[in-house]
Amino acid sequence: MTAISESGPGGPDTPRGASTTLPGTAANPRGRTDGRTAARRGPVPPAGRRPGPPALVLVAHGSRDPRAPGTVRALLERVRALRPGLPVHLGHIELNAPLLPDTLAALGDADAVLVPLLLSRGYHVKRDIPEAAAASPARTRVAAPLGPHPLLVDALHARLVEAGWRTGADAAARRADAVVLAAAGSRDPESRTDTDRTARLLADRLGVPVLPAYASAAAPTVEDAVRHLAAQGRTRVALASYFTAPGRFAAECADKAPWLAAAPLGTHPAVARLILHRYDRALAAPAAARPEPAPARGAR
Repeated sequence: MTAISESGPGGPDTPRGASTTLPGTAANPRGRTDGRTAARRGPVPPAGRRPGPPALVLVAHGSRDPRAPGTVRALLERVRALRPGLPVHLGHIELNAPLLPDTLAALGDADAVLVPLLLSRGYHVKRDIPEAAAASPARTRVAAPLGPHPLLVDALHARLVEAGWRTGADAAARRADAVVLAAAGSRDPESRTDTDRTARLLADRLGVPVLPAYASAAAPTVEDAVRHLAAQGRTRVALASYFTAPGRFAAECADKAPWLAAAPLGTHPAVARLILHRYDRALAAPAAARPEPAPARGAR
């Protein structure tokens, strides 16, 4: 059975996601939940033997960029290093192996927490991932996605500094500086709400305007955001790459940066810590607070 772990709306621990359809998530009546139970009780371990922790399944989107799978696996290894003894697995929504349904099938009826490697709410988080969890024999919980959260702002700030951002600029320099926060984009309005929240947190950290922009499915584009900031007299506009790994969208956005462009979040230590934070929050969430998956698109 599956349950979604989430906290109150609008806060830094609210679920987030993206959009498209997950292959291989056919209905499985044995795996569906009616919302009245969060997880089945597992087998009693032998006397004197303590049960291990539920597995952490990192759910990545998948990419045709050959650099993306390697980045995700390196991030997974960083998570393992932070918490030795915790079983950590990887499942992709599409494009790369292993696919999420295959990872869950390999776990059998074990306990697992699915942590989306996604930065805002959307169809993947609300529907695709819960459906895959419900169709599997594993006893699962679905954690909130990564964003927004102050740890992501730590990583974004660090990537900007690596790219040449000056942390100690004087007031005159700050009047010329601004940042475009480039994200993938989604048709889900809650996804934009989440990205806006990250932009505000980053603006508070940097002391300059931060304007969200999107590679697809939402406005403004990076070019439009740069033009808007230039019209306000911002002559040095940096691009913060709000992507978890290298890919087509990240590269296209970086190519449009008029000044410096930061690297994606990648394997920054703050991202690994945030993954474990989401895992812990999902385990701590009361069962009654976990709703069923959102209805399918077009359903009443």
